[in-house]
Amino acid sequence: MIKAILIDDEKMALDGLSLKLKKHFPELKIIAEYMNPKEAVVGVNQLQPDLVFIDITMPQMSGFDVLAAIDVPSFEVIFVTAYSDYAIEAIRHAAIGYLVKPLDEDELIGVVNQAVINIKSKQSIDKNMLLLSHLLTQNQSGRIAIPMQKGMRFLNVKDIIRFSGMDGYTQICCVGSKPMLSSYSIGKFARMVKSQGFFSCHKSHLINLKYVIGILNNGMLEMVDGEIPYSKTKKKELLELMQVGLDES
Repeated sequence: MIKAILIDDEKMALDGLSLKLKKHFPELKIIAEYMNPKEAVVGVNQLQPDLVFIDITMPQMSGFDVLAAIDVPSFEVIFVTAYSDYAIEAIRHAAIGYLVKPLDEDELIGVVNQAVINIKSKQSIDKNMLLLSHLLTQNQSGRIAIPMQKGMRFLNVKDIIRFSGMDGYTQICCVGSKPMLSSYSIGKFARMVKSQGFFSCHKSHLINLKYVIGILNNGMLEMVDGEIPYSKTKKKELLELMQVGLDES
């Protein structure tokens, strides 16, 4: 049994979607429906559904705002929108399902069938985080979404000193705050901050170049928060990047 929650500020839209789901997917159990996005956030956190349908355009909070407010978005998401071009590129980028109103039943069946497959693969949280990070990048907010044990945190990229891989987790060190741990691999973070002034100086360390104080001969980099190792094969490239930074400043 797949537990589903429907979120849409229009009652007719909720009723129509509910009828279509009950018709084509009797194995899917609708455990809650919400017209108020703030109430929906509380409900999703409490009920822990497998699948959530979210209208993108709602008053108070958009569908993306709702997703970002969930403590641990480990469910499969299907976005519903009345605008075929609204943030569709970001949704496609994260391989997340979406439907355009008015709902086409064949498209609904296809998207839900794919969602069921995705639920079994248990990769929903990675796709949701990828979507949120991509949206933040598109909006040029200069922030990225960090999955934490208790939910998500949104960090300003310019404040991140470094990412360090450790025991299957990634430690994120920022200016003016304590280090935090994320379940994301350091490779995923490298893709998230690509072309934003970061450099992989070591297989376990991804650094913000503006926080490098010095390159030591003992194979260590002096950062504003301490010393970390760098790979000798990366030294030449690192020196060149640091010189470019000095020339541009």
